[in-house]
Amino acid sequence: MTKKNQKLDNLPRIVMLEVFEKRDFPRDFLANYHTHLICHRGKIDFIFNEVKMSCKSNEFLFWFAKSNLKSLSFSKGFSATILLVENKFLMNNIPDQSWGIDAELHSRQYPVKQLENREDQRRILSNFRLLNTKFLDVDHHFYEEALKLQMKLFILEMWHTFVNEYKRRKRSLQSGTLYERFRQLVQDSCMKEREVKFYANQLNISDKYLNVISKQNSGATASEFIQRFTKERIVLLLQNKNFNISEVSDEMGFSSRSFFTRYVKKVLGCTPSDYRNRLG
Repeated sequence: MTKKNQKLDNLPRIVMLEVFEKRDFPRDFLANYHTHLICHRGKIDFIFNEVKMSCKSNEFLFWFAKSNLKSLSFSKGFSATILLVENKFLMNNIPDQSWGIDAELHSRQYPVKQLENREDQRRILSNFRLLNTKFLDVDHHFYEEALKLQMKLFILEMWHTFVNEYKRRKRSLQSGTLYERFRQLVQDSCMKEREVKFYANQLNISDKYLNVISKQNSGATASEFIQRFTKERIVLLLQNKNFNISEVSDEMGFSSRSFFTRYVKKVLGCTPSDYRNRLG
């Protein structure tokens, strides 16, 4: 085992903290942890995937480990509760639910969640405490089994919050900007549709204009944006060992496994089998 792996193995799997400013976050927390944050007062501003965002009082924020995040700044009087979950521990305990992939992809695009009421906030904080308490209960006779079950329950509770926010956002996007509608269409359809023309036709605009809109808002052409989103979905499916490679190919709507293999090699730089072997 390398020194780096030994260091990672010594990381606590769960960390719960009250934070008031940037120095309250553990050093390099994004490298190893998924971040769940409930903002109580003030706001936090940040740049996520080159887009300026903010999380305000009574909102929920979720950052994946290794997110493209920078320029964090905190307002006066800011306070929040955060729960950090070690990357591999969370990924190894995701429940076998198909909606999980949609939840993950949605959160990679929209990390800030609008909570409907105070009850949502109380439920999320309660689940923070339950998971942290189970992690600290090292004398439990069935510690590992109980902790993993609590992790799965925690994820299902987070998905519950994500589903409500996803449905609310989807309804509101019917009258949203062209770019917002394009993003939603890609999220809903990239399993089967990966051509710019399909999305341009759905929005009743030209391919060229869709590229302009996408470039202005995301820094990527429409084709690059579709490929980026498709790549993320393929990665999540390949990480799910419940699917064999042929099933992932079918799920993504490829006409043959060989065509799927060529596409994966193009976007990931390796074959699906090689990618799985690297996961261990």
